[in-house]
Amino acid sequence: MAGIFHAAAAEQGIFVNRGIEMRAPLLKILRASKRVPIPCYESDGAAGMDLRAFLDSDLNIEPLGRVKVPTGLRIEIPAGYEAQVRPRSGLAINAGLTVLNSPGTIDSDYRGDLEIILINLGGERVTIKDGDRIAQLVIAPVCRTMVEEAQALSCTRRGSAGFGSTGI
Repeated sequence: MAGIFHAAAAEQGIFVNRGIEMRAPLLKILRASKRVPIPCYESDGAAGMDLRAFLDSDLNIEPLGRVKVPTGLRIEIPAGYEAQVRPRSGLAINAGLTVLNSPGTIDSDYRGDLEIILINLGGERVTIKDGDRIAQLVIAPVCRTMVEEAQALSCTRRGSAGFGSTGI
C-alpha cells in the first residue's frame, strides 16, 4: 500500500511507498507553551496534520473578515521541502471558513511564528476558540528549476487557450 507506515518502522520514520522503503523527512517543532499540542496525523491515510488555534481569548471573524490566527508553533522544515497550509473541509462547508492564501507556502528557511490567514466566506460570524483545529499542514517536496529567457515557446494543441478552454 502506497505511503503506509508500518508499526515497527514508524518509530524510526521509515515507511514503504510502492514497495520502496523510504525515510520520512524530519519536521522539527518548537512550541510556545506546553498547552500547544504537537501536530499529528489524525488517521493512517491523512496527508495533513491538523493545526490548532493558540489563543488567550475567543476570536470572532465577521462575514468577509480576515484574521491571522496564531498556532503557538515554529517549525524547521528540511531543505528540499515546503510546508503547505490548507483549509479543513469541515470548516469550509459548515462555516464558510477557509485559508485565504490557499495553499499557503512555508519555505524551509522560515523560522518565525506559524500563523494562519483565515477568511470567513459565510454569512454568519464564526468564533474560533483556543485549541480549535483551523487548518492542515502538508509537507511536500520542492522542485527548483533553472530559468532561461526564450525568444519563442514550443507549439501545443492547446496553445494559449486558458480559463475553461478544456471544458467544464
